[in-house]
Amino acid sequence: MASFLFSAITSSHVILIILLLCSSFLTNSLAAKHGYSSTHRHHHRPHNSSPFPNPKLHQAYIALQAWKKVIYSDPNNFTTNWVGPSVCNYRGIYCAPPPYDHKIQVVSGIDLNNADIAGFLPDELGLLSDLALIHLNSNRFCGIVPQTLSNLTLLYELDLSNNRFVGPFPNVVLSLPMLNYLDIRFNEFEGPLPPELFNKKLDAIFVNNNRFTSMIPQNFGSNNSASVLVIANNKFGGCLPPSVANLANSIEELLLINTSISGCLPPEVGYLYKLRVLDVSLNKLVGPIPYSIAGLAHLELLNLAHNMMSGIVPEGVCLLPNLSNFTFSYNFFCEEEGICNNLTSKGIAYDDRWNCFPEKPFQRSNKVCEPVLEHPVECFEQHCSNGGSEGFGEGFGMIPSAIPAAAPMLSPSIAPAY
Repeated sequence: MASFLFSAITSSHVILIILLLCSSFLTNSLAAKHGYSSTHRHHHRPHNSSPFPNPKLHQAYIALQAWKKVIYSDPNNFTTNWVGPSVCNYRGIYCAPPPYDHKIQVVSGIDLNNADIAGFLPDELGLLSDLALIHLNSNRFCGIVPQTLSNLTLLYELDLSNNRFVGPFPNVVLSLPMLNYLDIRFNEFEGPLPPELFNKKLDAIFVNNNRFTSMIPQNFGSNNSASVLVIANNKFGGCLPPSVANLANSIEELLLINTSISGCLPPEVGYLYKLRVLDVSLNKLVGPIPYSIAGLAHLELLNLAHNMMSGIVPEGVCLLPNLSNFTFSYNFFCEEEGICNNLTSKGIAYDDRWNCFPEKPFQRSNKVCEPVLEHPVECFEQHCSNGGSEGFGEGFGMIPSAIPAAAPMLSPSIAPAY
């Protein structure tokens, strides 16, 4: 499944080149924000006594030395050469001309991915106001994300994944005007997701494998620019809001695995015409498969496994032209319509075990299936509210052990594409 998912950025050099090529869209107002004007921006002549070519690199030196002091373990000696004023030569630190003055160099990128460093992020990182990217994937950084990161008004990518950060959702990211890629998965953040997150124009949002709780915000789909949205392996509960339809013009991968969502899968999911990956497995969804999914011509992977869904598996879904993997095991489906009964003939990998198909092997017993078939769920009568949809699964003959515990998703260091 990883081949379908948003690939992680592995080369900071490539990103920096792209960002520099794209920097022309920034207006002169950014220059003013950084205290530079057209009359003096080319007069950054340091005093002869200063070892720094410009004040920006002096600030970077202060920030990086403060950071080094709170790095308590560096088994790979990644920061050994963080010594002296030549900060652009520090390992993992990348310099480039800023968009407001192409005649100077500033620290524009930090890439410490897979360095196995332990420590925390000091407030002084806010001095690095020209950063375009921060990649700290797969380290042992802990504590909270400092509020001083709000000074990073050019930050385009923030990857804090696979660390040990704690506390509520780092609201400081909501104040970053240029942020396009947010990855905070595999940490220990907790509490609700702020609705404001889904108002930001982000291309990729990864918040999976944390300790987030409460309901999925009702404006879940308000960000109509995200191509990848992964909130899996958190404990949200409630329904998937119909506002997901607002993602129609952008979303390609939507992963809601093991998020405790319940109720019916809303028909608005079928409006997401660019969708290639939809995974809602290991939840408490009930009712039939929305027939609107039969319109998702780009869909390659559909995973509905380990829910309490019922009814017919519609042929329109099985006929999707690009579908290559369809998993609907561990539900209560009672009939596979048309070609759905022989997906092997279409070359589709599938799993239909532990449903209520009368003549298929590895199915549920009649004793378990009959109560479901006798009391079909009518989704139009159900209402999604802030209180969730408790009681949807009652009467299904289900017990907690009937749905196996979720297997944790692989961490970014093991599966960088997820």
